[in-house]
Amino acid sequence: MKYIDIENSRFELVKGDITQQDTEAIVNAANKRLAPGGGVAGAIHRSAGPELYEECKKLGGCGTGEAKITKGYNLKADYVIHTVGPVFSGTEKDELDLRSSYKNSLRLASAEKIRSVSFPALSTGAFGYPTKEAAYIAMEEIRKYLESNELPSLVRMVLYSSEDYDIHKEVFEQLF
Repeated sequence: MKYIDIENSRFELVKGDITQQDTEAIVNAANKRLAPGGGVAGAIHRSAGPELYEECKKLGGCGTGEAKITKGYNLKADYVIHTVGPVFSGTEKDELDLRSSYKNSLRLASAEKIRSVSFPALSTGAFGYPTKEAAYIAMEEIRKYLESNELPSLVRMVLYSSEDYDIHKEVFEQLF
């Protein structure tokens, strides 16, 4: 684990399973329908149970870069913040959309008075965003947000594979 204190908050980088995090909220790398799928979304829906999708169906989907919140059901986390990152196309809009996914997830956590939140590496799996590029964007947005907001007081980035963790660790060490 790597961490840094930013203002009155802590940013952590850990290798682990997003569904097993003890933070108040976890972020789901969702699809626009907020439906169970593969990767992170599939794992979160399987761990949370069928009630999660039942609540998601009532939200009317989610646009790229937006964020919505549900209960956590059978997860350790009380809440799931669903955000849709961009499907990588190599355009400038990809970066803006990915930044919006992180920023809007953090804004929603703050608005709901959530003190701790865990993120996966958004858009890097099936959505094809290059991992190192996405890591820079994620960490820049998280740092910028924590520098000027009280909550959340803990932001954790959770990487499932050793390869993804190593790439994020390298970026973390360059930025901090």
